[in-house]
This record gives sequence, structure tokens and C-alpha cells, in this order.
Amino acid sequence: MLGNFTYCNPTKLYFGKDALNNLGAELSQYGKNVMLVYGGGSIKKNGIYDKVLSVLHASGKVVTEDGGVMPNPTSEKLADGCEKARAAKADLILAVGGGSVCDYAKAVSVSAYCGDDPWEKYFIRMEDVDDGTKIIPVGCVLTMVGTGSEMNGGSVITNHAEKLKIGHVFGENVFPKFSVLNPEFTFTLPKYQMVSGIYDIMSHILEQYFSGTDDNTSDYIMEGLLRSLIHSADIAVENPTDYEARSNIMWIATWALNTFVAKGKETDWEVHMLGQAVGAHTDATHGMTLAAVSLPYYRYILPYGQPKFARYAVNVWGVDPAGKTEKQVAEEGLDEMEKWMKKIGLVMNISDLGATEDMLKGITGSTLVMEGGYKVLTEEEIYAILKASL
Repeated sequence: MLGNFTYCNPTKLYFGKDALNNLGAELSQYGKNVMLVYGGGSIKKNGIYDKVLSVLHASGKVVTEDGGVMPNPTSEKLADGCEKARAAKADLILAVGGGSVCDYAKAVSVSAYCGDDPWEKYFIRMEDVDDGTKIIPVGCVLTMVGTGSEMNGGSVITNHAEKLKIGHVFGENVFPKFSVLNPEFTFTLPKYQMVSGIYDIMSHILEQYFSGTDDNTSDYIMEGLLRSLIHSADIAVENPTDYEARSNIMWIATWALNTFVAKGKETDWEVHMLGQAVGAHTDATHGMTLAAVSLPYYRYILPYGQPKFARYAVNVWGVDPAGKTEKQVAEEGLDEMEKWMKKIGLVMNISDLGATEDMLKGITGSTLVMEGGYKVLTEEEIYAILKASL
């Protein structure tokens, strides 16, 4: 392990079939005004909305609803949510939904009283929350897994006018205070969304794994998480209500991006930058944008991090290295990954998400360049990778 780091994660998790039973006790720690945040209304169809509302009312809360959070929350929606939170004098924001709903809730929590345009402050200038700014506490009831937003300080917001989709990782004071994780709440999710979330999890792990050359304990942990994810995903695709598989996927998602495996790592988030740029121009589902750009990116940077890619091939995909060069082993690992991605139904090309060749320059311009990986990309290289992703 290299470098010095501090690790703290203040989010309390309640996991399992009876996890929602703990919501009332958590609500008792906050004031009477709760802003209930959710997405397009699926929680009303599957009964989760009624269950949560029942607990809120039993706890004596005054509830203000903020529904309609879109899969890629916009800066306009954020402004609207801030107004609602202030008008409601919200003591707690309760996010019931997937990663986008949780992301949005955290963005509102730091933005409602920031005294500035939150898009400019947090997502363009990347400023921290000012000392003294009121942060509204957030709690989460998770209904879709993938982002890990239930146990981190991350928030991603889209600005369609500027064709930008940008994430800001806030400090531990913005982490959800608690999160309720019942795997059964994910059972009614459409397969497309489930598979998209599965790849979001995989991408989170890979983007932390493919960095550094030291012997890092986090890499061993991530290899185990990846093997478990692949195994459980294969089961869940065939039987979406297999509790064991869905519970494993939910738990892996949380640990993939709650800052734990990033410790002592440089990390490489360029796949997310590429995918988010595609999403900013197409409004496509997040996990699918990552799937569509990943292999062209990894095949491009493979020569710069070949030993790690060969290790990945052997330890995650079971590639037999006997009689093969390191390069052949590394390439075979990505070939195995591609076969699996296609098998579970991931989108493999950005053209299938609505991107066209005449959009590539604009997408390239929307792609942020990250350091920490095996290769820092130039604008020309980003364009070439996107073209290979069509």
C-alpha cells in the first residue's frame, strides 16, 4: 500500500429483507419536516411508496414530495428541488429510488442553502461546501443498485444546455446518514436497468483496479468482488428474483464505491468521463454508456498497463497463461470480458445509444481528462476511442 490516507465512512447501513423496519428509529433522530424524493413513479406501482409513507406518517412527519427525478438528474431539476427543500424547511431528505435519486438528494442537500448557483459552484468550479453552509441530512431507501450512491458523497448532475454531465465527490459530511438496503426492493426492476446497474458496479471496480503497479491489498479485494459479481450476475439474468444473487449484487455495489477499495490507489476514472460525455449528448442509461466505451478504452491503454491486464485475465476470468505471452494473456482477458458482456445483454456500441459520427467532436469536447491511470489521453486519443466505440 502506497501513500498516507484517512478512512472514514459515516453511513449506517440496514441490510436484508427486514431492513425497512429500522426506518422509524432513524426518522426519530430528525425534525418533523421530511422531503420525500423519488423518480418516475415505479415505487408507487410496486408498493414501496406506500410502505415508506406509512412509516413516515407513523413517525409523525410532515411530508413534502419531490417526485419525477429523471435517470440523469438535470441542473434545472436541482434548482427546483432546492426551492422545494427551502419552502418545506426540510429537516431530512429521504431518497427512495436508485442512484440518480440518491445523487440528486445529495446535490439538493448541499445546494439548497449554498447562496450561489450550485451548478457553477459545485460542478463547474468544483468548490467544496463552504464552512457554515447548512447541509440537509440525507437518508436512502434503495430500489436499484449500481452507483454505490447509498454510501458515498458522490453526485452527478447533467446540464443539457452545456452538454455536460459532471460528478462531484463531496466529503463525509454529505454522505447519507443511513441507507436501507432490501434486495427484494430491486426484484421488479426491468432487465435492461438491472444489467446496466451490474455493469456500473463492474466499471467502478475496474476504474480503481487498473491503476498503480504496487502490491496493493485493495487489488486482491477487487478481484474477489469482480468474481462474485460475475457469478451472481449470471444467476440474476436467468432468475431476477434469486434473493442470494440479488443480495450479493447489492452488497458488491455498495463496497465497489464507498471509498474503501480506493484507499492507497491512484484510480482511473476515464471510462466514466467518456460514458458521462456520451450520456450528456444522448441522455442514455448511465451503465450502458460505460459498457459501450469500456473495451475500446481498455484495449487502447492495455500496452501501458499490460502486467495488470494480464493479472486481471488470470485472476478474474481464469485465463490459462501457459505457453502465452503476457500480451496474449492480457488480450484474452478482455476477449473473455467482451463475451460475458454480450451474454448478459449489455450495449456494446454508442451508436446503439443514439450517438452518431457527426456527434463525436462534441462528445470529445465534453469529455473530461483524468489522471491516475496508465495513460493520460489527448483530445485526439479520446476522439479515436469514441470512434472505435461507435
